[in-house]
Amino acid sequence: MDRLKDLREDRDLTQKQIAKILGCSQTTYSRYETGNLNVPVDILKKLAKFYKVSIDYLIGLTNEKTPYK
Repeated sequence: MDRLKDLREDRDLTQKQIAKILGCSQTTYSRYETGNLNVPVDILKKLAKFYKVSIDYLIGLTNEKTPYK
């Protein structure tokens, strides 16, 4: 889940800030970023909308950031 970290850092945001947006703890979000916890679909949707990328991009199935139409 390196892409989660990269997207967050590109926007100069902390794990705590993203966790607040998602409604989870910083610890839980940290575990998403490190891959120690699978990211639930509802959280993937929120992240994709927030970062304006596709879920496929977030999970590494494509290198195309643009969401599908």
